[in-house]
Amino acid sequence: MQVTEVNVFPVNEEKLKAYVTITFDNCFVVRDLKIINGKDGLFIAMPSKKRKDGTFKDTAHPLNNETRDMIESAVLAAYEAAMDNQE
Repeated sequence: MQVTEVNVFPVNEEKLKAYVTITFDNCFVVRDLKIINGKDGLFIAMPSKKRKDGTFKDTAHPLNNETRDMIESAVLAAYEAAMDNQE
């Protein structure tokens, strides 16, 4: 499985830096990933839904660290490229 497309939608907020849509193998799309500026730098938050008890549950997420790292690398590289193009 490969990330074949990443679309970055920058947001001008303190912690939330962008929304992201990714495509896998040109045939499966996941929307509403978030790039968050946390205490240790940027990280990717998976799409989630608020539950009745007020907690959030991921609606899509990788099942292993290898896949998470692959997604995070592709998304952060696309974000950095998008920010470079804005300057």
